[in-house]
Amino acid sequence: MNKSYRQGQILKLIRSRGLHTQEELARALRMIGIPATQVTLSRDIRELGLVKTPGGYAQAASESAPPGPDFATMAREFLLDVRIAQNLLVLRTPPANANSVAAALDQANWPEVTGTIAGDDTILVVAPDPKTAEALRVKLLKLLK
Repeated sequence: MNKSYRQGQILKLIRSRGLHTQEELARALRMIGIPATQVTLSRDIRELGLVKTPGGYAQAASESAPPGPDFATMAREFLLDVRIAQNLLVLRTPPANANSVAAALDQANWPEVTGTIAGDDTILVVAPDPKTAEALRVKLLKLLK
């Protein structure tokens, strides 16, 4: 496992559940097959800018990059079309808007979304299976009404 992958998994874990100690974090990482020593976790926590909160570890708010609009707002503003292809969705936006819409969707942390890839005016959204993709399509279309 490389450092970037491990740190990405740490972020995913702390966003999905309350982890209050390094031992809890280490245990959660081991459960997904990622061994990490206390020294490694301390370094990762520092590099990721994690802070302890009453709810567990969290990413400190960045002062240099204020949060943008939420995904629902971005979708209503820029989403032009939603098409489904098995477990994939293709979202269309006006030129130069796909990246910001995809970033907002990634930040929304929807459990139905495995990942996104954005071009200039097209976003590929990966869902875990066709049934989830269809539910996601319905959810997206509801935002546009």
